[in-house]
Amino acid sequence: MKKTAASQHTSRRSRQSFRLVVVLLALIGLLVALSYNRQGIQDFIRLRGYQAPAAVAAIAAKDTLTTQGRRIFYVNQPDIADKASFASQCPSGNEQTVVLGCYHGNQDGIYVLAVNDSRLSGIEEVTSAHELLHAAYDRLDSRQKRQIDTQLTDYFDHGLKDNLIRAQINGYKKSEPDQLVNEMHSILGTEVPHLPPALETYYKRYFTDRSAITQQYANYENEFTSRQAAIKNDDTRLAALKSQIVVAEASLKDQADTLQARERQLNSLRAGGDIAGYNSQVPGYNLQVDSYNAQVAATKQLVNQYNQLVDARNAIALETQQLTDEITSSVAPISQ
Repeated sequence: MKKTAASQHTSRRSRQSFRLVVVLLALIGLLVALSYNRQGIQDFIRLRGYQAPAAVAAIAAKDTLTTQGRRIFYVNQPDIADKASFASQCPSGNEQTVVLGCYHGNQDGIYVLAVNDSRLSGIEEVTSAHELLHAAYDRLDSRQKRQIDTQLTDYFDHGLKDNLIRAQINGYKKSEPDQLVNEMHSILGTEVPHLPPALETYYKRYFTDRSAITQQYANYENEFTSRQAAIKNDDTRLAALKSQIVVAEASLKDQADTLQARERQLNSLRAGGDIAGYNSQVPGYNLQVDSYNAQVAATKQLVNQYNQLVDARNAIALETQQLTDEITSSVAPISQ
């Protein structure tokens, strides 16, 4: 049966309406998809043409970054900066804080201080991982942050045993209380070797082997803590030696006074012609002199030992100062 002109017109309008609905639905679906994957699109745009410098790629490898971790790291185009450049990008508002890296919010850059001292090998890698975790935390939505915040806080309150790390985190309660959990997210993830299973699973988003990072942290941190422990031990020994020397010198003074008195007595006996009395007291006097001289020699040994230990202690203090100088441009000298 042939269609009339009116019916054909109605059919055409129906098809056009259907196509419009399909297009609108497609556009809506595209907008929804774009909204859910906005970060991925932004990452794609920022990474177009980006080639990680060799030093940055080496750090990514040593930190065992996953695909997701590497993407976040590279999106922030990390800069391993010398002191002058680093200071301009990462100013320190607290002279008591050693700043090794910084992350600029909204995925706007990661900066890491270049450290060339082989004794501090690994410090650039750990710092990079620390700042990467700040960038990763920045990407979490509110629900994810609530979940991870609860896990981090619970571990800090009930599971963390390392007093140095605990003190480090407690410092942020005063300096940056609004960033406390954010800092916990980076510190615990890079410095604590064993975390609860839920946190270990979470950090696997970014690292295939997190222990590679915590081991590097332990290695370079030991360069400081071992020297600090040695200085503390030497200071204890120096205090003990100093006490011995003070006691020995006081005893020598008393003996010297006694010997001088006996010497005057002997001289008086001889001058008075009492040779027998003089001769009878000479052996005892000589024994006292020998004892005195032996104690003088022993005290000199104590003084030499003290001075040698001072030199050794100060050499360690100088090494510690040199290491500190490597990671900061403004440090207070260590007392000697």
